[in-house]
Amino acid sequence: MNALVFDMSIPRMAASKVLGMFSSRAYVGRLSALRYLKIPEPTLPADDWVLIRTRYCGICGSDYKQVFLDGNMDNPMTSLISFPQVLGHEVVGYIEKVGPGVRERKVGERVVLNPWLSCGPRGFEPPCASCSEGNFSRCYNFHRGLLPPGIHTGNSSAATGGFAELVPAHESMCIPIPDDIRFEEAVLADPYSVSLHAILNFPPPEDGTVLVYGCGTLGLLSIDILRTLYPNIRVVAVYRFDHQREMALQFGAQEAIAWRPLEDIVPAVGALTRAEVLEPQHGKPMLNGGVQAIYDSVGTAETLEVGVRVCDWRARIAITGVATPRRFEWTPLYFKEISLIGSNAFGMETHEGRRSHSMEIYFDMIKTKGVDVTAILTHRFRLDQYAEALLACRHQGRSRAVKVLFEY
Repeated sequence: MNALVFDMSIPRMAASKVLGMFSSRAYVGRLSALRYLKIPEPTLPADDWVLIRTRYCGICGSDYKQVFLDGNMDNPMTSLISFPQVLGHEVVGYIEKVGPGVRERKVGERVVLNPWLSCGPRGFEPPCASCSEGNFSRCYNFHRGLLPPGIHTGNSSAATGGFAELVPAHESMCIPIPDDIRFEEAVLADPYSVSLHAILNFPPPEDGTVLVYGCGTLGLLSIDILRTLYPNIRVVAVYRFDHQREMALQFGAQEAIAWRPLEDIVPAVGALTRAEVLEPQHGKPMLNGGVQAIYDSVGTAETLEVGVRVCDWRARIAITGVATPRRFEWTPLYFKEISLIGSNAFGMETHEGRRSHSMEIYFDMIKTKGVDVTAILTHRFRLDQYAEALLACRHQGRSRAVKVLFEY
């Protein structure tokens, strides 16, 4: 089958870094670590696995950041992944084949991939404490069992992802798509669940003002979730590109602030929250008051530094974005007793008194609350158009991309 294969090749990565100083196309060129290859169709690691024929696969920020080598070599997460990789975990499609031990799923069924390579897919019974509670993204066994190390589909060498025509999956990883849900809606179940997990676990106050930092996929979905579940709060968004501003307001933000000039963000939030702006002897100001919560889908040193300055006392900052660490001035973090919280992925969630998988909650919200976030599906490409697809993600201001899909 055709697939995009990423390998940890030091010479290829070095060539990409050097040539990438002149053109970002070098990261998807013939000398890059990413190659378009013919590879064997995947085999089933165990009898209770299936094969999914991919219909759509979304390109996650983690996918294209890896392709463009946005990270540090000393990242400890490399202890939980293996190479070579076929990336892509935002997968929807049809079940094409089932192993002899499969009991719940059947050939022809439409499914969305729950990508976590946790205890069930790895053959652990009983499951670890996290998996037994439905917290699959916190599994203690990501580095052992039936599979080579890998947190989710696409970053284990034996669990190839949706940047290919066929995807192997344990039957527990396949969540049926209701008949009245379109594939275009279902392909957003993964990123929607990421934002939903952060908001359900770290909810905003009943009223007041919250800030959504970043208006890419996760930020825009956060705005929609806040509007749907907490209609009495005021949502302020910080955006980078003009098309993101338009969509943030469409999705329910009451105000949108540009990310540049940087020095204008703190006083702008101060004006919206009627918080006093405190001017230090050097550097950016800080608010005496501010927003009650921040959902940061960027996660850079810059967004964190601005975030702690615009937070009210004892506010929460929930971070879903992944970025290369840098120093930032964090003194307001302790002074205002701010909670800085990492929010990772999704699993079983408690919503409206029921315990359900976050993807199932998303499907229910489509049907009962009229949620429709498909406006963020801005670009679709064939797999052999991978260079243009990934460059659209890299240069969103030029392409006006939000969510980019591979379409099969």
